[in-house]
Amino acid sequence: MKAVFDTKPTSVYDDDISRHYHFPRRYLSLVNQCVDDWVVLRRPRADGGNLAYFATAKILRVEPDFTAVGMSYARLIDFLEFDELVAWRENGRYAEEALRSMPQAQVGVYLRGRSVRLISDADFSDLIARGLKKTFDPDNADRFELPRAPLLEAAEAAEGSEEPAGERAWKIQRALTNRVVREANFRQLVCEAYDNRCAITGLRIADGNGRTEAQAAHIWAVADGGPDVVQNGLALSGTVHWLFDRHLISLTDDYRLLMVSDKVPAELRALCVPAGEAIHLPADPKRHPHPGYIARHRAIFNARNEDMC
Repeated sequence: MKAVFDTKPTSVYDDDISRHYHFPRRYLSLVNQCVDDWVVLRRPRADGGNLAYFATAKILRVEPDFTAVGMSYARLIDFLEFDELVAWRENGRYAEEALRSMPQAQVGVYLRGRSVRLISDADFSDLIARGLKKTFDPDNADRFELPRAPLLEAAEAAEGSEEPAGERAWKIQRALTNRVVREANFRQLVCEAYDNRCAITGLRIADGNGRTEAQAAHIWAVADGGPDVVQNGLALSGTVHWLFDRHLISLTDDYRLLMVSDKVPAELRALCVPAGEAIHLPADPKRHPHPGYIARHRAIFNARNEDMC
């Protein structure tokens, strides 16, 4: 079974939404029904929330929180942020079947105490298709130098609203774990966050077709368990990306550049922000690199390079 999880940044619960969802006992039976299936995450109205659906993830398992009586964790994997927020109601139509089946005046009352709600395969597919419309665009294959077939298959599944709901949902779920689709999502979100500008050099270079030179680099490598989230990414030019992946450059906790100067040519150093100075960051602080991911990268940098300049 699939579900919607409501969550907010100021929640009193211990949510780390790309990794786990913290919930009380009253939701346990519902969440247990969703293990090994997908959820869609939504911001409620509280604390200025926009009532929009913003991401999806898969529930790996449910386990008790031994530090809090009656609380449990849904451990999440394959988190994927939407490239566009999806409104909970559009043109008078709610995104969830349960809300569509009742008078509008009763919707707010119904949602109280229902932060976890089951949804149909059809509603899940519609939410994913709307939230990841840019990601599924086959033109991303050329833009990000990715194979075209997985994106084309994802786009066809998203548009296949005439298919049986279960078959369409299965195709979309397969797309959500496809490495090419996830790379398209990650590269798009990271490059947009940095305005397609290299965080280290500050350069924004585009060709005649509007394709930009900046690449999306994972700070904590996916192969080592790193997530596909904007906070685990940096927009970097190709050469700087190469240096970063090989730990010849790294960052301090306050986003200042660390560099092994004797291994970086002077011509390239001249293009970068000086070692010890802050790099270029997204305008939205919520998009800044996560300190924990930076610390992982810097630990390898320090281990490999004794002489830092």
